[in-house]
Amino acid sequence: MKTITADLILTGKYLLTMAPDQPPIEDGGIAIGGDTILAVGGGAELLARFPETRVIAEAHGLIMPGLVNVHTHAAMSLFRGLADDLPLMRWLHDTIFPLEATLTGEVVHLGTLLSICEMIKSGTTAFCDMYLFAGDVARAAEEAGIRAWVGEVLYDFPSPNYGALENGFTCMQDLFDRYRHHPLITVAASPHAVYTCSPDLLTRLGAMAWDERSLYVIHLSENEEEVRACLERYGRTPVEHLESLGLLGSRVVAGHCVMLTPSEIALLAKRGVKVAHCLESNLKLASGIAPVVQMLEAGICVGLGTDGSGSNNDVDLFGEMSTAAKLHKVDRMDPTVMSAATTLHAATLGGAKVLGAERLIGSLEPGKKADCIVLDLDQPHLTPLYHPTSHLVYAARGSDVIHSVINGRLVMRDRRLLTLDEPAILARAAAVGVGFRRGRSGN
Repeated sequence: MKTITADLILTGKYLLTMAPDQPPIEDGGIAIGGDTILAVGGGAELLARFPETRVIAEAHGLIMPGLVNVHTHAAMSLFRGLADDLPLMRWLHDTIFPLEATLTGEVVHLGTLLSICEMIKSGTTAFCDMYLFAGDVARAAEEAGIRAWVGEVLYDFPSPNYGALENGFTCMQDLFDRYRHHPLITVAASPHAVYTCSPDLLTRLGAMAWDERSLYVIHLSENEEEVRACLERYGRTPVEHLESLGLLGSRVVAGHCVMLTPSEIALLAKRGVKVAHCLESNLKLASGIAPVVQMLEAGICVGLGTDGSGSNNDVDLFGEMSTAAKLHKVDRMDPTVMSAATTLHAATLGGAKVLGAERLIGSLEPGKKADCIVLDLDQPHLTPLYHPTSHLVYAARGSDVIHSVINGRLVMRDRRLLTLDEPAILARAAAVGVGFRRGRSGN
């Protein structure tokens, strides 16, 4: 009989598996072999079961699943602060689209690396990105060793990456072929939105997603202006428009969903559509507050996303959790909704389910991929600790994350990134920022 050996054991004060009905385990641990979780449970038991294994022991540590960011535009870290305090459509058409027209693959690669540094250091181990030069986004994720879903954004006008739209479909097929069996990178079909994509584009990309059994990631009903424009153009709301095209289904990840009617919420639930909730971006752009509590009550699977740093202005999911839990209580005038447990689930196992990956990630269970983080609880703002889940949502910060493991690989230890040259990335990003600033000022 073959002896099972572990490569790494993490132990801490608490282990929070996020498995259904599994309470926090005191003095817990996790044993990892290759890219897989071998066992979870008491730390002492694991040490005895897997002797002579590398151990990272944190007396004040909390071990938990890595966070899953279900909606990003990672390279927009380079636009952080360039177009603040503007409404969505003006933000897009006056600043973002003109800036994006000047992008290159190398700039997108750099901006993605910058966001990945921030994501890993604030607890994210998987993200879903839709942007330009998606191949360069995937390249950055590969270099960092982070799990990623990537898609080349298609829209009716020419792209700085592929040029004319027809080339965009070729670009997407090339991405599917290149990453079909990759352990960390998954490709998703990514039409931008109903207001930038013709019905033909939406349906052609939908057919491609169906053939590839991929996610179909799209911005949907993000603000009143989008809904109004869709009604004027097609006589239907964005949700009704996608339904009329036969595109709503269980592989759809709808970003934002701020402006939904009760009947649309029921329709999304019926079709099994998943929702990426990007509250801080929606607040900053004054797009509104998505009816997430109603969505959850209807049975819709909701995950948390940060959106891009051009409209947030960070990719810290701990901050997103805190905002989401608190604001929805005020929106409903009910302190019991969007509880800490509900919110943490949306950032972990719920986020994994949004991406169709709940059998792989999102909770710490034997047989799943080893994506986990360790927080240092020995902090003034985390002392005393009565309920770990409550602290993670209402008190913890991204900067409390000290170690990160993705697919069994230690990618951060003691807050030092092990797969990326963070100082070099920051220096290069600062230099690119000087160029963007000069371009914006006309100097």
